[in-house]
Amino acid sequence: MDKSLEFNKFRNEYKEFYYNSFKINEDNEKIHIEFEFEIPSLSKFNPCLQIPKKNFNFKKINSDYVQNLVFHMGLIELISYWKCTCSPKIIIKCGYLNNEQIEWWKKLYFYGLGELFYTNNIKTNIDDFVKIECLDSKNKIELVPANENYSGYIVPIGGGKDSVVTLETLSLDKQSDYCLIVNPKSVTLKCAEIAGFENNNIIEVYRKIDPNLLNLNKQGFINGHTPFSTMLAFLSYFLGYMLSKKYIALSNENSANESNIIGQKINHQYSKSFEFECDFRYYAKKYLKIPVEYFSFLRPLNELQIAKIFSKHEKYHQTFKSCNVGSKEPEWKWCLNCAKCLFAYIILSPYLYKEKLVKIFGADMFENKNLLKTFMELIGKGENKPFDCVGTFEEVNFAISKTILNLEKENKNLPYLLEYYKNNFGLANIESGILLRYNEENNLNDEQDTLLRKEVFSNDS
Repeated sequence: MDKSLEFNKFRNEYKEFYYNSFKINEDNEKIHIEFEFEIPSLSKFNPCLQIPKKNFNFKKINSDYVQNLVFHMGLIELISYWKCTCSPKIIIKCGYLNNEQIEWWKKLYFYGLGELFYTNNIKTNIDDFVKIECLDSKNKIELVPANENYSGYIVPIGGGKDSVVTLETLSLDKQSDYCLIVNPKSVTLKCAEIAGFENNNIIEVYRKIDPNLLNLNKQGFINGHTPFSTMLAFLSYFLGYMLSKKYIALSNENSANESNIIGQKINHQYSKSFEFECDFRYYAKKYLKIPVEYFSFLRPLNELQIAKIFSKHEKYHQTFKSCNVGSKEPEWKWCLNCAKCLFAYIILSPYLYKEKLVKIFGADMFENKNLLKTFMELIGKGENKPFDCVGTFEEVNFAISKTILNLEKENKNLPYLLEYYKNNFGLANIESGILLRYNEENNLNDEQDTLLRKEVFSNDS
């Protein structure tokens, strides 16, 4: 729905958005974090997080480091609520940001909301879309760098193939390292279990959206994609501090850097991009003052390489899921109708098509004629690249062409979508060396780099 008119209307009517407060407390079972945001004359919001303590050796929550981290978690949480009205001013009443920090957050908000602005036909720019103001410099917290010993890993997992590859390739200690799961489902918990993590090494975080936001969405206020991965960055950093863990190992790959709109910096995966990763590392070092390193272990790789590695880990094949539509159902299933499902099917097809892939998904998606429009968007022949976490056009075209050649080599008939592709576009160059690439723009240390290179370039990979 075109919200361009509502954008100006809401900004005129709701000129200010307040970040009123944050609080953290604990009982014997959980850590509780709650924020209060407000759009005056419209609504207050109190989103919250709960973290079961299990037998974790958490630090005390009354330190300045914790207060600073939770304040920052609120700065990214608020964007989901601010977007309802896109108020021209954000007023922070419970913390302090200097001018450099304000510019950092404006950049994150602007590019993290690029998809929302585009899909709602909102015309704005990074200078004018919002002003951020802190009311009281007394809220400034002066921190010195923390000097405790930090070691080991926290690995956020979402149930898909990428985090599985990280779990299986990193040299993890299943007794002292941790998986992190936000709003756990049976799929994510099962993936952690298959990887060898027991309950006491699985950090579960329960994030609750304020129902007032959902009501405003139903009433027609502005809605759309927000940079959730940034919330994961600050949350995982907080947990790294609380558990003295050195590394937060994400599973964002090189493909996350590609824009969805040709010629414009509009990226569904902006908060998974290398640009954001480097921005966050800079910000964290300067303003969070904790020796935790946030990086993506899979950044050097492309989706084809990850799919090839994942195809060997058959113990996960009947468990993993990547479909966002299906994740909203009581039992997470592949919906078989979205771009995410079709992309996952395509990228795995050179290695698992046909019988194994059909067993995973429950149907041959290449035979579904209703997916032609989505198929065209994925190969770069549609209007835009789908707004979803999908690979590059080059990766998709390579996977399709390789699968076609595999089938022809075995004298097998082509399914509908592959036959359409060959008849209309021919085949892509599969001699491009894409499976031998390794992006040197990454934040891996020498040990991590060695592990990943060994997995990618070993003789049996």
